[in-house]
Amino acid sequence: MEEIKNIFYQVIDVLNNQLITLGGINITVWRIIYLALLVFLLIFISKRIRNWLVHKVLAKSALDLGTRTAIGTITRYTIILIGLMIILQSVGIDLSTLTVLAGALGVGIGFGLQNVTNNFVSGIIILFERPIKVGDRIEVENIAGDVVRISMRATTVITNDNISVIIPNSEFISSKVINWSHNDRNVRFNIPVGVSYKEDPQKVKELLLSVANDNDSVLKKPAPDVIFDEFGDSSINFYLRVWTTTLIQAPKLLKSQLYFEIFKRFREKGIQIPFPQRDLHIKNEEVKIKSVQDK
Repeated sequence: MEEIKNIFYQVIDVLNNQLITLGGINITVWRIIYLALLVFLLIFISKRIRNWLVHKVLAKSALDLGTRTAIGTITRYTIILIGLMIILQSVGIDLSTLTVLAGALGVGIGFGLQNVTNNFVSGIIILFERPIKVGDRIEVENIAGDVVRISMRATTVITNDNISVIIPNSEFISSKVINWSHNDRNVRFNIPVGVSYKEDPQKVKELLLSVANDNDSVLKKPAPDVIFDEFGDSSINFYLRVWTTTLIQAPKLLKSQLYFEIFKRFREKGIQIPFPQRDLHIKNEEVKIKSVQDK
């Protein structure tokens, strides 16, 4: 029993062992453990509150997922900021004594952590201005995918190959970003089609519209339409314009489906898709000169 007491007192002495003094406050092992535990609980609880707010409370409203996620993320970081101030005060650390330390950190951030600061500020801009949001289909720097997570440092995008790409937030502020679903998820695609000059344009138009209307991924409203684009070198060229919501993330798949069906029906109706043609004209004078030289 006496040995247990001795071990207990030794543990207490270790926990109360003074490590450093900060602003007149003795920093002990116990205070560090206490502080780490509170910070862990703060981060855990703030995450639970964010999920509850996004998936429970705001889910009952008319807000889309991207808006709900932005509100939840801003709320979480606000809770963390206020919570950290309360925790530091509770362990006896006067925030006014951290002025010098904050100034030193500011200098360090200015010189050594410029990219981190840039991404952090860009993350705040994204959350408030919302040029992109969770659920959007985007293209940036030759990367196309769906936004699944926006944090204060980076944004996670899932490509069609189910690859997660972590993109620094500053890329969305300084680079050109294509947001396919910024307003809504209705997107129009233009499918080029060329046929022989001997074909009837009105017949081609009707056939292209029937192909589009029979495709389940093509919206009926807005309705698909056909544009007579130009008289080409070897063909008369059209654009089949279709709207889709379900295949916004896979435009090549939609294009492939339509082309397969167009090719099939063109063959059934005898409509020709011409090959590129080039006419070669040889002047007689050039032929005579060549014949004389050969002699």
